[in-house]
Order: sequence, then structure tokens, then C-alpha cells
Amino acid sequence: MSVARALRTAIVSGEMEPGAVYSAPSLGQHFGISATPVREALLDLVGEGLMSAVPNKGFRVAEVSEQDLDEITDLRLLLEPPAVRRAIASIPGRDVPVLRRLAQEVADRASAGDLIAYNEGDRRFHLRLLDYAGNQRLVDLIARLCDQTRLASLAPLIEQGALVAAATEHLELVDLIEAGDDVAAEALMERHLAHP
Repeated sequence: MSVARALRTAIVSGEMEPGAVYSAPSLGQHFGISATPVREALLDLVGEGLMSAVPNKGFRVAEVSEQDLDEITDLRLLLEPPAVRRAIASIPGRDVPVLRRLAQEVADRASAGDLIAYNEGDRRFHLRLLDYAGNQRLVDLIARLCDQTRLASLAPLIEQGALVAAATEHLELVDLIEAGDDVAAEALMERHLAHP
């Protein structure tokens, strides 16, 4: 796993707390590597909006407000459902089992309460699906929005049982893809994005 990915996972899981400041040397010790690759990874995360630089101290994990989450969700609702509808015609039948496997992994991780694996699987599923729309800029933008959205804690969703329900929607979406029902897939994606 790359340093940036490990840091991103630590942020998403809440291991690195929103608002907390971390130094590259201390994180380097934590990962057992020099501070230089950690600093480079932290700067990448600053570029993604996941962290901000604090002069002479380190890097602060971005805090996401309710308004931020609402705005990110609005953007995803504008972009993702129509992209999924357009993508369905481009998904070859031989790829449906791959999508189903990815969706099942998301559901399994949600059932197990494994937030890190759930987040990685959810992100991988959404981005893989959007790849079929044939717009790399869209995929890159949604990837950044996914990362920012997941800064909010997923733990309450496990307690409410909502995480498992959201994960199951991935499997329903694959059923709609297999059936070629682009209209229903777009509607399901809208409902799916309306909750974390």
C-alpha cells in the first residue's frame, strides 16, 4: 500500500482525527519510513483537500461540516446518476460478474463492520462503474468527492444498520446493469447517493 493510500485510509477511518495536526517525521516513524515520502504524500493529500499545511507544525486533517457534506452530495447527485445511466450501454456482459464480485465485497465488509475495507471497496466499485462512461476527468473528480465525503465518520452508520443497507444497493445496481435497465439504475444511484 502506498503512503498516500495508507494516510487516506487513516483519515477515512478516523484514525487520524479531523482538525488534528500531524508531522511528517512522526508519521514516518509510525510507518517505519523516512519523513520525505510521507511529506510528499501529505502534500498530495493537501492538493486533494483532505489536509492543509500548518507552517512549522505539520499538516492538519480537514474537517468536514454538514454543509460540506451536503454540497459534496449535491455534486455527486448531479454527476454520478446520469453518468451511470450512460455507462450501462458500455458495460460488456463479461464484466458483470466482476462488478458483482466488487459489490459483494462491499456488502461483506459492511456486514463485518470493517470501515476501512468498506470504504476502499465502495470507492473501487463506484469508480470502476464510472470508468465505463468513458470520461476520465469525471472519474477523477468523483474520486476526490468520494474521499472528501468519507471524512465524515462511518461508524454511526454501522450502529444504525444503514451501512449494510447502502452496501446492498450495490448488488441491486449490478442486477439492474445485468438487465440493461439504465433508467432504474440511474434512479437507484440517486437514492444511494442521498445517504452516505
